[in-house]
Amino acid sequence: MKYDITIIGSGPGGYVAAIRASQLGLKVSIVEKAELGGVCLNWGCIPTKALLKSAQVFEYLNHAADYGIKVKGGEADIKAIVKRSRDIADGMSKGVQFLMKKNKIDVIQGTGKIIAAGKVEVSDNKGKKQIIGTNNIIIATGARSKELPNLKIDGKKIIGYRDAMILSKQPKSMVVVGSGAIGAEFAYFYNAIGTQVTIVEFLPNILPVEDEEVSKQLERSFKKSGIKVMCNSSVEAVESKGSGCRVTVKTQKGTETIDSDIVLAAVGITANLEGIGLEDVGIVTDNGKVMTNDYYQTNIPGIFAIGDCIGGQALAHVASAEGIICVEKIAGKSPDALDYNNIPGCTYCQPEVASVGYTEKAAIEAGYKLKIGKFPYSASGKASAAGQKDGFVKLIFDEKYGELLGAHMIGYNVTELISEIVVARKLETTEHEIIRGIHPHPTMSEAIMEAAAAAYGEVIHL
Repeated sequence: MKYDITIIGSGPGGYVAAIRASQLGLKVSIVEKAELGGVCLNWGCIPTKALLKSAQVFEYLNHAADYGIKVKGGEADIKAIVKRSRDIADGMSKGVQFLMKKNKIDVIQGTGKIIAAGKVEVSDNKGKKQIIGTNNIIIATGARSKELPNLKIDGKKIIGYRDAMILSKQPKSMVVVGSGAIGAEFAYFYNAIGTQVTIVEFLPNILPVEDEEVSKQLERSFKKSGIKVMCNSSVEAVESKGSGCRVTVKTQKGTETIDSDIVLAAVGITANLEGIGLEDVGIVTDNGKVMTNDYYQTNIPGIFAIGDCIGGQALAHVASAEGIICVEKIAGKSPDALDYNNIPGCTYCQPEVASVGYTEKAAIEAGYKLKIGKFPYSASGKASAAGQKDGFVKLIFDEKYGELLGAHMIGYNVTELISEIVVARKLETTEHEIIRGIHPHPTMSEAIMEAAAAAYGEVIHL
């Protein structure tokens, strides 16, 4: 059968692209070697959020007295926590299977390889091969844990994020190498259920892509909860002989040795580009990523790439947006190119972190004169009532025109609040609309209005 589009990979880029293409009347096939939904649904976004919810519930139990509730005991059952997480991921994967059938998308199980423009070879797990004819190919193969030369993942003592989701025994101690979203979330999870956690970060701040004030606040919150944070530090060696690991860490003050049951490598990701035929057909890559134009076409007509295997933010919602834009362009529509400066980023540890747009430093470097407003959760009635007073909302405006350049939040529920800012920036909202837009009381979202007012000397509750 000849297809209009064949997509290699069924993660949040691939399966969303497939559905949108089907909606546009195109005949679509999707090639997947593992589970439908890809890493995000099966081994990333969804199951990790289930783990984090279990940790949050356990924290509530441990602090029930703060809310006037008497609770006797409480124990974290790692096997039950993992099972709940896996069951949720399995249910979501079945949901994607349903969506494929509903949208009449052919799912071809196996490993896809591009052998020419318009031809994809699929090998199943028994080695049987078939050739698929297609007018267009979309590469959506995602990424995996990055390995450092001195931090080789063995899946037992030195583990990646995938292994961290399914441990059968809770470690007494863990060193987390890297403090991006993955490192921060797992550090929070394991610390919350009773593991002694140390974070080692090479850069000066944890969550290094975030606004510096947010990073500093998260570091204070983590330290308050018992997590040891080592910034400006690097893991020089890991000795994994015996029952645990001995981690040698180089710091600004010298070398330190840490004994730990497990080391989690969370130092980034590597695109899955091996064995899919890029070199055979001459697709251009740079620094381990496929090169594309604004509408995700590679240098070969009819071959496109989206998601973590191309440059840009490695986020599920980015891959989905890219997939939609890509197939709309293929279908002859006129979609706008994606604005990568209006992509929200979220980290789901406690306190949560969410941001979009320019950081303060980046805005200054871009030549803007700024008006900045901050509103702390300690001044929020809803945050006090919820027992969640750590955090703040910070808004950055252009002094000249009042343009909302960026938002940086840390605290309870901020991953839900950030969408208001994304829409506001899409609509080119200024400070006036935010300040005069009535926010319900009491809510966490009031902090957005108050932060905008603070930037312009109109804040009420500070």
